[in-house]
Amino acid sequence: MEYYHNYNSINKMVSIIFILVLAIDLTMVLGQGTRVGFYSSTCPRAESIVQSTVRSHFQSDPTVAPGLLRMHFHDCFVQGCDASILISGSGTERTAPPNSLLRGYEVIDDAKQQIEAICPGVVSCADILALAARDSVVVTRGLTWSVPTGRRDGLVSRASDTSDLPGFTESVDSQKQKFSAKGLNTQDLVTLVGGHTIGTSACQFFSYRLYNFNSTGGPDPSIDASFLPTLRGLCPQNGDGSKRVALDTGSVNNFGTSYFSNLRNGRGILESDQKLWTDDSTKVFIQRYLGLRGFLGLRFGVEFGRSMVKMSNIEVKTGTNGEIRKVCSAIN
Repeated sequence: MEYYHNYNSINKMVSIIFILVLAIDLTMVLGQGTRVGFYSSTCPRAESIVQSTVRSHFQSDPTVAPGLLRMHFHDCFVQGCDASILISGSGTERTAPPNSLLRGYEVIDDAKQQIEAICPGVVSCADILALAARDSVVVTRGLTWSVPTGRRDGLVSRASDTSDLPGFTESVDSQKQKFSAKGLNTQDLVTLVGGHTIGTSACQFFSYRLYNFNSTGGPDPSIDASFLPTLRGLCPQNGDGSKRVALDTGSVNNFGTSYFSNLRNGRGILESDQKLWTDDSTKVFIQRYLGLRGFLGLRFGVEFGRSMVKMSNIEVKTGTNGEIRKVCSAIN
């Protein structure tokens, strides 16, 4: 009898542990009220429409891929992932300086229009943006991941709220604080900034590093000396500040770890990016992504998907909170 009682107790403990593990796993999949396959019965074609729309626009204009990825990031850091970035009009997030050069709005509008034609009032703009960000990584040869959906669209969009966004001169400590405030850790910071492996930056955001950095009369000393002539050739002093330069030299439309190799070699374009290599707390993750000897390796593609899922659940609106917009650029 005692043996049976002990066996029964162990069985119950195993069951409890299994339930706890399952609950933790489900929490990770569901996020804050979102879940993978949210539209499987109400609009089963939604994800495939977004995917084909992103692919179609990318074929004619490859800049939409990094544009959509960046747009999702900028959306989530302000008012949560609620498509508030998509609302047009005076004083909205869309008009704020950090968002002035965002691109890809037409991709979201196109996908929304197609989805509304078959499933009116069902799929949120916030979910379309989250799916489009994932599909932008896939079309640039990155790994895919399952996107939890079920977000609703926000009703507030203010340019003044964009101070939450990390800037291109930001210190690592400040970047970490801003990410931490959104529930993202140091690994998430390095991983998500690694999205700069695709896309470009305008000269106006980094040319100050090339000439009279911090009034020293010379360039930023963290820039590789052999790379400096190339950058100066692309961005001449007092030249066209709107000219765009690849953030990941030699790999503008190929999602991978070459961006981290460039940081290691002093070839980061943005000051805030290069600082990730000079700070020990962030440098270790770059070393792990590069698989350097003596460091436990991490697979960038896999971790990027995980961090994107975490980010895409920042302050989401679900249930009766928010709305499902008919048009992504305007509140109903």
